[in-house]
Amino acid sequence: MSVRADRRPLLHAPGSRTDWRPVLDRVERHGFAVVHGLLERWLPDGPGAGGESAVRALLGRDWERYRSIGHPAARRRFLASRAFLKHACAHVLGVRPESLDLARLPGGAPCLRGCEGLRVSLSHTGGVALVGLSTRGRIGVDVEPARRRIAGTGLEAEMCAAGEREALAALPPAARNAELVRLWTLKEAFTKAIGQGLRFPFTELAFSPPAAGGARERLRVLAPDGSPGTGPEWDFVSTCLPDGRHVAGVACEEGAPGTAGTGLFPDSWDEEVLHVLRTRGHGRTAEGAP
Repeated sequence: MSVRADRRPLLHAPGSRTDWRPVLDRVERHGFAVVHGLLERWLPDGPGAGGESAVRALLGRDWERYRSIGHPAARRRFLASRAFLKHACAHVLGVRPESLDLARLPGGAPCLRGCEGLRVSLSHTGGVALVGLSTRGRIGVDVEPARRRIAGTGLEAEMCAAGEREALAALPPAARNAELVRLWTLKEAFTKAIGQGLRFPFTELAFSPPAAGGARERLRVLAPDGSPGTGPEWDFVSTCLPDGRHVAGVACEEGAPGTAGTGLFPDSWDEEVLHVLRTRGHGRTAEGAP
């Protein structure tokens, strides 16, 4: 596994009038694309929006879930995030957004029913959303406010492996929170991609620190004891959104184009990765694990 800083920058989707050609080109060339946008731009409001019937057609099976959300702001965020995700997928697949049926994998990650060749991921915070699309394999994305306060909250011990805590202690105090946000987004993106999400203990997964002097070095992902967590089949991106106020993490499986799908509800837990990380995190070798 590796981390690539600012490689394949994120693409912008400003709303329903988005030019999707760069997204299509990115998927065709690299097998995946990550798109960011403002949720308010994806609300189907205004003249010609079609009202309740159009919203119901767009949401499909999510209509009842949408109606059950009591808080108006939360309901609007739900609608906008699903509209954004469906529009992005529809333009990659060449279909209408209303024709797509969103489902959830056993771990809670979104998927497209009947379109297993395109893997998707969704994250949003406040009014900003991130959509990941991949034809190469599993993908996970996470976006967080750059100023999210982690340092000094006690969360460090719950999300960092021992080596990461040592590296953090060596940083100037003013730089520690930014590094923690970077680590959080990468870890959440990866654990979402493998179907675990926040259920996977972040302390059992370690990302190596950024290269000195801002060098664009391909960094490794490690087990808690410092040994390699897995091979080169996963690609990672850590970057800031253009607004400078949000940090994005992306984890994408590097399979061959068109190999993303293994069925509607595949066993999305990567048992080999989990085994290596967990056994080494508890001081046992992989061979000695039960």
